[in-house]
Formats: sequence, structure tokens, C-alpha cells
Amino acid sequence: MQHLSTSGCTIQCFLVFISSSESLYLNSRKLSMPVSQPHCRILIAQKTSGGEHVVLFMLGPSSESGGRGRSEEDLLLAAAYVSDAQYNRNVPFETSPQAIRLYYFYNHWTMRTVTYFFICVDLALALFEEPAWLPLPFLVTSTAEMLCLSVFLGRLVHFAKVTPQAVFWKDTKNICIVVTIVLTLIDVIIYGSLEAVAIHGVRCTRVLRPVFLMNFPESRQIRRAFRSLRNTLPDILYVFLLFLFSVLLFSLMALKLFGDRGLHTAEGAPYFANILDIAFELYVLVTAANSPDVMMPAYEFGWWYSLFFITYVIINTYIFMSVFLAVVYNNYRKHLKNEIRTLAYLKRHKMIEAFNILKVKVGTEFVVTEARWRRLVKVVAPDISSSHLELLLRTSDEGQKGHVDKTNFLRLADLLNIQVVTINIKKHPLEAWMPRVYQSSASLLIQRVVRHRTFVWVYDVIILVNAVFIALDETNPFISYAEWLFLFLYVIEILLKLYTFEPRAYFGWKQFWNWFDTLIIIAALVATVANTTIQSAGKYSSQQILDIVLILRILRLLRVIVSIQRFRVIVTTLINIGPTMLTFGGLVVVVYYVFAIVGMEVFQGRVRFFDPSSSSPDALACGNPALKDSAFARGRYCRNNFNDLASSLVLLAELTAVNQCFALIASGFALVTHQAAKLYFIGFHVVVVILIVNIFIAFILEAFFVAYSLEKSEVETAIEKKIQELRLGVQEEEVQDGRLADSVDAKDCGFSGDEEDNEREALKGLYFRIASRKYRTVDALLQQMFESEIAPEDEGPSLEEILNLSPGSSHPRKPSFENSA
Repeated sequence: MQHLSTSGCTIQCFLVFISSSESLYLNSRKLSMPVSQPHCRILIAQKTSGGEHVVLFMLGPSSESGGRGRSEEDLLLAAAYVSDAQYNRNVPFETSPQAIRLYYFYNHWTMRTVTYFFICVDLALALFEEPAWLPLPFLVTSTAEMLCLSVFLGRLVHFAKVTPQAVFWKDTKNICIVVTIVLTLIDVIIYGSLEAVAIHGVRCTRVLRPVFLMNFPESRQIRRAFRSLRNTLPDILYVFLLFLFSVLLFSLMALKLFGDRGLHTAEGAPYFANILDIAFELYVLVTAANSPDVMMPAYEFGWWYSLFFITYVIINTYIFMSVFLAVVYNNYRKHLKNEIRTLAYLKRHKMIEAFNILKVKVGTEFVVTEARWRRLVKVVAPDISSSHLELLLRTSDEGQKGHVDKTNFLRLADLLNIQVVTINIKKHPLEAWMPRVYQSSASLLIQRVVRHRTFVWVYDVIILVNAVFIALDETNPFISYAEWLFLFLYVIEILLKLYTFEPRAYFGWKQFWNWFDTLIIIAALVATVANTTIQSAGKYSSQQILDIVLILRILRLLRVIVSIQRFRVIVTTLINIGPTMLTFGGLVVVVYYVFAIVGMEVFQGRVRFFDPSSSSPDALACGNPALKDSAFARGRYCRNNFNDLASSLVLLAELTAVNQCFALIASGFALVTHQAAKLYFIGFHVVVVILIVNIFIAFILEAFFVAYSLEKSEVETAIEKKIQELRLGVQEEEVQDGRLADSVDAKDCGFSGDEEDNEREALKGLYFRIASRKYRTVDALLQQMFESEIAPEDEGPSLEEILNLSPGSSHPRKPSFENSA
């Protein structure tokens, strides 16, 4: 249908049939006529018998310019949906052109970086606030906090501009941020007023600072970890209550068995004479922190009393702790499955929305044209190279029909998430400078030897032999000369590889192991020569330089781990789950920060550290007479205090290890405050060790199960198949042996290869391969499992139902958008 314009206006005539559920265009044609006013619009409706036929006469300006603007807006909206699907964002946003552009700006990496920077600044203020090792004036810290709050408020206002107001004020995250900002402002005003009149106050809202880290949309991974923790609590609560009942039961038995026998501990205190002390000692015994000390007085009295403690350990340490792990793992896996299934449906929902915006009808099916698909990808991934874009298009447009169907379009988010390595194989400089020598039979033989896997194995053996020599006596002259031999062999290895592989490709910006090898060898060579020169001068023997040399040699053993397949699978799995492990790192930071702030407010100044050379009489009692002759003071635990944020975090890290210091630290702070202080340390153990550590273990188990059981995804296999069809692939073994495992993308050379396949050895140009599995996250692997259960034509439940998917059922129940928001 063509646009006919006269005098800047077009009259469009549409004959439309409207039924009860849909509109069907039966006929459409355009009439043009001269009009004096170019921006008027006329609508004429006429009903006819039978059905309802409406004849629409629309008078308006020519649609060429307006259509282009509408097309750009549709493209931006579709790209926003695809980008959300790619990064698993679930942010409801307005679809007006202005809101979409604000949404793009909101998701820009600079905005996220600025937000996280000020979150870090806000959390770090506790390092300079009382109590602190280096305190700053309140005016300085409060000004910095006000600046941080201004940024957070601006970020929240920005978010409100792109989100429907009804949804914004029903979102708990936004309410938490607003409430925290208001409370912080009130707290700063009150504390500052008290400071002005020389009255010491308490900063109550410092403990709320992690709220900003958890509740901004960028921190969805940390919130997911917290949801796992929250969802696990109801199920683990009953097990924990049963565990406490067991501890109290054994405590009563211990009181009756040992309370009246006149036994004493090693410090001379009455043994098991107080029910609260008994319960604490037995709780600590579950962690084995006070074993066998707590048992020894009874064991010395009679050997058969050891059966009491053995029975207790079997029931509470081995059985209950295992049940804790089982319950946490079972519930974590159940809720994780629900989370991933929800993400899979949400991604499908957003991709369908994008498809519906861009689709056109070709024949009997709706598709997205090649031109619009290209423009969409360039908007979503502006830095994508033309060669990579062409590869994705050929993968999506399987029949080269000039359009992408719905099934292939829905895979676009996954295609963009797959790391496709572009390898630009160039001619070696030596081949350009002296081609006859470089292409001689001897030179080609050297290159084949270096490219062969046996060359890698030989040097792995050399590294292992070198490790044996490192363990031997370094002063032996034979060992010293052997180290020079190993260093010479390593230098030869680097030179041979540089001779075989193009230097710019070998030292690509992602060639970690190549850079690692070369820097280690150069550093070892320089340090060895420097150490030998200093020793030969007879001035002094530099043991520090020798230690550096030995460490640099030992680091090369890491290469052996990568060379062995079984080791490489384990290391690769650990690298895979690394980014998601940072999620639990954020969870631990939040918990540590809250407990550290609470500990600083309660225990600050109770324990002080004195320099070992100090002659102060308080040094032996850690600055508190209550600790005189205590195990805390005798163990020189004075540095374990809550006098600043850094010391508090170190102390909490020691408590996480749950060694003997757990009982000593808890008992020490109970002596300087009250016996109820032990509840603080028990609470930390319950939250961190029993809950978070067990959830982390459950995550590690699930990650390894997934990594070992799942193969490459269907989407990834489709790209590899297309690469091989186009004869633009590099063999896996060839890439690994040549240490080209990552991107060597020197520049975009287009998407073509004119060389023949039988000239592959001399082939130079642009090639592709799928990056190693280290780019794949566990979440992506799990998502592939559940996405495979969704048929391509299945649009899934509605958005409200998706957000209320129940962990125990395959179908959504009781949809409520208020609750889901």
C-alpha cells in the first residue's frame, strides 16, 4: 500500500469489519484530494446491516516522516525488552518514548558504576566514624553521607520516572530505600544536635546502610540469595527448635550428673554448676571449638562419663548438623528451581513482546525482517562487530529467507549471551620478512613440533621435575646449576612459541596464560641474574630476591593443573560459579557489616590492645580488670575487639572458622559485659555458619551437579554448526595448543574467507569459535534446563501468574500483582 500525498495531506479510506473480539481489514485503498489545511483529521463512521462495517476517512499529513519516528520508537522499545531478557532484568517500565530513553540511561553501565561507588563510600564511612582507628570529624562524615543519600534519592527518582507509579509504590524495595533515607536524615540531625552540646549519642541507622546495597534493582542476585535464606527459615526453624530442645535436655542431664560432684575446670571455676553456662558449653561443643576441654574434668573423674559427651556429639554434631544441611539444600533447590523457572518465563514473555512489536506478516506467518533484526541487534549490542552480527543473522535466518521467524527470534537473548571468539589469524612477521626461510622444511618442522600436544606434555614434565629440584637443598651447586638449565628451557619455550604463533595473536588482550608464562619467566630471569650478580660481588646475599625467584618458579606449577583434563574440569567449574559466588560474598558482607556495627555499639572500648613492648599494668588484662587471669587474656586475644570496623570484621572472620577462639572470645566479652553477650555470638553462628554456609554448600553442590550433567545448549550448538558450515571455525585442539583460547580480535575484517579449505595450514583471515565454558554461569545452565521444558510456541502464563509461580506446582496459583511487585 503506497502513500499518496497532495498538498502535504493524504486521505486514507479503510473498510473495516469489526466482530466482538477482533478487527479484520477486508479492503483498504487511498484517495488523494487537495486540502487547504494540511494538519486536519476527519473521521466518518457508517454502520451497515448484517455486520458492523465502518468506513474510516482519515485526513492527515503524509506518514513517511511520522512512520520513521514511530519505527524508531518501536525499535527502542523492542530493544529494551530484548536487553531485559538478555540480562534477566524484571523491571516494569513505561513504554512512552521519553520513559524508554530514561530507562536506557538508567541501565547504562556508568549509572550502575556511580551507584555502586557511592554504596561503597556509604558503607566505608564506618571506618572513620567513632569508634574508629582514624576518626574524622562528624561534619566530614555526615557531609559525605548526605552526598551519598542525595545520589541514592536521585537514583530512586530516576527509577520512578521509568516505572508506573502504581507499581513503584507497591514495590517493597523502593519503600525500604525511602524509609532508610528518611530515618538516616533524622538520625544524623539528632546525633549532630547532641554532639553540638557535647552529649554522646548512638548512630542507630548505621546498621541500615546495607539496605541500599540490597534493594537497588542492580543487586537482584544478592536479593535472590536473601530470598533463599528467607524461604529456608520456616522449614529450618522446626529442626532448629528440635536441636535446641536436644541441647537443653543434655544440659539438664549434665547438671544432674556433674553439678554436685565438686568438679572444677582448668581455670578453677565450678564445673557444670549453672544451667545457662552448661547450655552454652554444650552448644559450643557442637562446633567442636571446646573439645575435648569441656569433657576433661568429667573424664578425669570417671572414664564412663565420656559416653555422655560421645552420645551428645553423635546426636547433635553429626546427625542434627547433617539434617540442617539436608533441609537447607532441599529447600534451596526447590526455591531455586522456582526462581529459575520464573526467569525463564519472564524472558520468554519479554522476547514475545519484542517480537510482537517488530513482526510483519509474510505469507501465512509473522516474522521480523532482516533489516529490522540488524537494527535491533545494533541497538541492543552497539559494540558488536559486523562479522559477529552476520554470524548471528545466519544462525537465526536458517534458510536465508531474508527474515527471522518467531522461534529463532526468541533465541536472540541467548545468542547475545554466548561468547563468540573472533580470531584474526594474521601472517607471521617472519613470513613477510623472509618467506623462503620461514616456509622451509626445517622451519615447518619446528612449527609442527611446537603446535603438537606432545610439546605441551614435555614441558609439563619439565615443570614437575623443576618442582622436585626446588624442594631440594638450594645451596647444593648441582641444584643451583640445574635451576639455570630449567630457566634456559623456559626461555626457549617462549621463543619457540613466538616463532610459531603470530606475536600479536599470542599476546592478545585476553591471553592470560601466555602473559602469565612470559611475565613469570622474565621476572624469574631478572631476579636470578640480579641475585647472582649481588652474590658474585661479595657484598651480601639477598635472601628476599631468592625467595621471589623460588615463588615465581613454583607458580608455574599452575600450568600443570590446566593441562590435566580432570583438574581442568574442576577448575573450570569453579571459574563458572565464580561470578555467582560473589553473590554470596555480597550476602556475607551485609551480614558481617550488620553484626560489626552492632558489636561496635555494644562492645567498643571493653577490650583494648597494647603494644607488646608496653609496660602498662593493664596490658596483661587487655585494658579491663575483668579479664585478669582469664583464658582470653592468657591467650593474648586483646587484638580481637570491636574498637573499629576493621578489627570487628577480622574478629567475625575468626568466629566463622569456628575454632577454639569461638568459645574464648564469647566468654571474654561475656566477662567484660554480661553473660547475655554470648547470645550475640550464638546468633552470629546460627546466621552465618548454620544458614549462610549451608546455603553456600548447597549452591556449590548444585553447581557441580549441573556443570557435570549439562552439555552445550541447543543455541550454542546451533552457532557452532553454523560456524562449521561457513568453514570459519578453528579446531578446539588447535586453539588450545596455540594458546588462542580467548579473543584475539585485532580488528574487524568482515565476514568472508576466500581461501580454500585444502590450504588451511597457510590460511590467514577471520575465524570464530565458541568461548570456553568459563563464560557460562550456573544460573544460565539451570535456566537452559527449564527453558527446554517450554515449547517454542508456548507463550506461557500471564505476567501476574509468572510472578506468582509456586515452588510446589507446575502451574501458577493465586496471581496477585501487588504481592509479586
